[in-house]
Amino acid sequence: MQSSPYQTGQRLSALFFFVVFVLFVLFGRLFSLQIIKGSDLQAKAVDQWTRDLPITPKRGEILDTNGNVLASSKTAYTVYVRAKGVTDPLTVAEKLSEILDLDFETVYQKASNKGVSEATLKRQVDEVSADEIRKCNFYGVYMASEPYRVYTYGNYLSQVLGYVSVDNKGQTGIEAYYDKYLKGIKGQILTQSDLVGTEITDRETIYIPGIDGLDVVLTIDSVIQSVVENVLNLIMHTHNPKSAKCIVTDVETGEILAMGITPGIDLNNLPRDDMQTLLDNGRNTLLTDIYEPGSTFKIITAAANLEEYYNGNKKAFSPSYVFGNSNYRVINGSKISCWTSHKNGKHYNQTLSDALNNSCNPIFTDIALSLGKQTFYDYLELFGMGSVTGIDFAGEQAGLLVPESAVTDGDLARIGFGQTIAVTALQLITAVGAAVNGGLVMQPYLVKEIRSDDMLAARFQPTVKNRAVSERTSREIALMLEDVAKNGSGKQAYIDGYRVGGKTGTAQKFENGHIAEGKYVSSFVGFFPANKPKYAAIVIVDEPVGQHYGSTVAAPYAKIIFEQIINYKNIPRVA
Repeated sequence: MQSSPYQTGQRLSALFFFVVFVLFVLFGRLFSLQIIKGSDLQAKAVDQWTRDLPITPKRGEILDTNGNVLASSKTAYTVYVRAKGVTDPLTVAEKLSEILDLDFETVYQKASNKGVSEATLKRQVDEVSADEIRKCNFYGVYMASEPYRVYTYGNYLSQVLGYVSVDNKGQTGIEAYYDKYLKGIKGQILTQSDLVGTEITDRETIYIPGIDGLDVVLTIDSVIQSVVENVLNLIMHTHNPKSAKCIVTDVETGEILAMGITPGIDLNNLPRDDMQTLLDNGRNTLLTDIYEPGSTFKIITAAANLEEYYNGNKKAFSPSYVFGNSNYRVINGSKISCWTSHKNGKHYNQTLSDALNNSCNPIFTDIALSLGKQTFYDYLELFGMGSVTGIDFAGEQAGLLVPESAVTDGDLARIGFGQTIAVTALQLITAVGAAVNGGLVMQPYLVKEIRSDDMLAARFQPTVKNRAVSERTSREIALMLEDVAKNGSGKQAYIDGYRVGGKTGTAQKFENGHIAEGKYVSSFVGFFPANKPKYAAIVIVDEPVGQHYGSTVAAPYAKIIFEQIINYKNIPRVA
């Protein structure tokens, strides 16, 4: 029976649509493979027929503010072997084990094991050995340059610079904080290979260069840093403390000019097999560890009082106000005495300046209680207590401040003279800087530029966080502290003609909630010149043996640092 023309037309139409559908599917598949997934599939294909060696870029240098190199990189090599490309494993093993001082059997096993695509023979190979390997011209043996870190002065500035891992990645300090700028971008050497991974000798080797890291320029002045390091070593030798620390800042800008801690670590010979020593001596405790500041904190209390007085607060004391009996106070049943009354007998009739000179605890108790919890805490906040300074460094702690809602009169009284509050050394010198520089809290910083030879990537400028007190209050506090350094407890730091100001502190340490007998933190924070402060330093001596007063253990060493800065900067005497 013959089909009708209508049926034939239907079949042709169905066949046509079927062919169109198949072509559409094929076209869609091709479109997906070539257009949508094309780049991914091409990358996978390239990966299958090529072998690559990483090229580690040169890590950027770390320099001081004057351009002196503190951390740099030298080139070493990593030697690889690809067994599928090795034509004579025995000769390769004999020669390379000799050059690299490796076990023959180990090298032979790696050079002949074709089940492994690539094996590392040795890292940190020097240039001389690398040249010997190049002369051998072995198939299947490759070398990749691998910069390694070198620190110009070893244990100098060690807790600030930090260190890198064996893979050249920043682990601590500036090396870690600015790692993304310092590390650069890796390159590659691409070689074509056959299906079993053997290199095709007549094909082109593709070299994709890495991009070297950027250089980081610190605010640290290596001359001032050297002075600090030498002074800290002198303190360790003379007083045999647990540790000695120092920060030197520019109070006008917030720049950290020196930051030293002894003992430290040798960055070129890290004790990686002794993690406890590495952790203990590698931390920047000037901003990670807290302590009770003691009498150095009276600067903040005095500044808060004067600012409130000039703002018209009748509960604040004028500079000329005469405090009566200042031998002791009893707060909530607890007696707070003045240490000078034990030494010199009873004393009366002290002004605020006298109280700073004599470091009289009861008077600062009076000030804190008179200002009251809310007002005093407002100033603690303005000066940065209980919060981080914002320095460009990881791990900074915020200190320890009793919450305002929980503070008692006894707590408030003791905070007034530097107890029942814990700060970092960086917090305290930042706050003192604000008290004397005109009243501005400057954000401390360690890096001023990030750059390469032909490009400036970033430049950091001084940052004002807030105003703590007025210029008038600041000027008067600076002059009062000059009198402390000239005639009071800080006189061993005074330098004729340079108007040094400052305050000593001697705080007993607490262990397990109790006073640790015979253990003290001795300190001095000072600045010069008092009429226009520029340089400030804090010296902290933890658990000195024998003498323990800040006036004898810390102040004289701050004087040495200031004298050396004067000589270095050729600073003229002031009226």
